[in-house]
Amino acid sequence: MLTAHLSPPAALAVALAVGAAFALACARLRWLTPGGALTAGAFAATILAVGTAGHAATGLGFFAVSSALSKLGRGRARALDAVSEKGSVRDAAQVLANGGVAWACLVASALGAGAWSTWGWLGALAAAAADTWATEIGTLAGGPPRLVTTGRRVPAGTSGAVSLVGTAGALGGAAFVGALWAACVPGFGGWGVALVAGAGLAGAFADSLLGATLQARYRTPDGAATERPRGPDGPHTRAGGVTWLTNDGVNLAATVAGALAAMALAEMTGRA
Repeated sequence: MLTAHLSPPAALAVALAVGAAFALACARLRWLTPGGALTAGAFAATILAVGTAGHAATGLGFFAVSSALSKLGRGRARALDAVSEKGSVRDAAQVLANGGVAWACLVASALGAGAWSTWGWLGALAAAAADTWATEIGTLAGGPPRLVTTGRRVPAGTSGAVSLVGTAGALGGAAFVGALWAACVPGFGGWGVALVAGAGLAGAFADSLLGATLQARYRTPDGAATERPRGPDGPHTRAGGVTWLTNDGVNLAATVAGALAAMALAEMTGRA
């Protein structure tokens, strides 16, 4: 643990102080809503209290780079706000949807759950990174993507849409998580990074598939596609999917898929 050299009360105090500072910074920089910042701060405090250097590097690295990519696409993000269910400033539900599975795996690892919890942490974060990088890089590159189920061209930001550039971004995001872990854990090696990258891609594919099929979709009164059930002009007309499966639910399912894929691949390759 990062705070193993401290007494338990001191370790808890340091973890809470760093988590609070992290939450304040996220809120002031408008990376997260106040509720999202508090959730992220609690996550950061947990990493510091019970995690390793590898957990800290992958968790912080994922958050920092994903946030930076979102800021690079700020101009395009405003255009996509009408399509996406929520704005570009993430709330508590979005933080949990992207990091909740990894958080649970971290706690399980601290309780002695074994290697599967470490692979779950890596797979869940890799899936979240793959999805985020695919969206941000694919959007920055421009050009309409295609729906994963039919190949039909759709507007950028549409759930279930994929592109070659976006897929390359997904692979880069997932591999980035694996590379950060490898930098902190001797012996993890290239095969470990490849395994994490594969798990992240599996999670991103699950995200796209669910987004194109089961996620709730709506149309505004002027016929534009959106994920929002209502807007300033009133309720929107449902155009497909199931009403209870929001984008947050799809992201959560994708991280579950990434975690399970990492565990399965680790078992198959004898790394579990």
